Amino acid sequence: MPRPLPPSSRNAGAGQVRIVGGRWRNTRLAVPDVAGLRPSSDRVRETLFNWLTGQLAGARVLDLFAGTGALGLEALSRGAAGAVLVERDPAAARQLAQTVTRLQAEDIAQVVQGDALAWLEGQPDGGFQIAFLDPPFADGLHARVLERLPRLLAPDAWLYLEAPLEQSPALPPGFVLHREGQTRQVRYALARAPG
Repeated sequence: MPRPLPPSSRNAGAGQVRIVGGRWRNTRLAVPDVAGLRPSSDRVRETLFNWLTGQLAGARVLDLFAGTGALGLEALSRGAAGAVLVERDPAAARQLAQTVTRLQAEDIAQVVQGDALAWLEGQPDGGFQIAFLDPPFADGLHARVLERLPRLLAPDAWLYLEAPLEQSPALPPGFVLHREGQTRQVRYALARAPG
């Protein structure tokens, strides 16, 4: 009999998560049935956004591997000026675009359906004050993304990372760990880019 996958590897399955705070507080976000999709829990997002208190107003945000868009949309709900949400899976990107339309956020949220690494290569330097990095763990993308991502960040930008429980989130050179935590499934960290 096959062993069940650990919770961090398992598809979250179709369901819902919610925006925890801000103008869209308690808005439900659909979780499409996509392999590897693992939305950050309400508790983790609440902790993260408590850490970011005072940093969101007017910020330009990047939600790489957006999935449901919970991180980027939470940032917008709490006062970020704009967000780019990059998602490879066509079904998840469609669902995310529908959510942006439902929230009437088309003027502040851009959904990009495509490969995150290819998208990073085509972007100009600088500009994002906050970036969320939560790639599918099984794809081994952390190191490759961390090579390319820092040039897109503004000086003193914030970088949020999630990693499997058995690994500490790796930081790009020069970044300073600000806070970290863990759940039964993941480790997460907030770091600051060099000024």
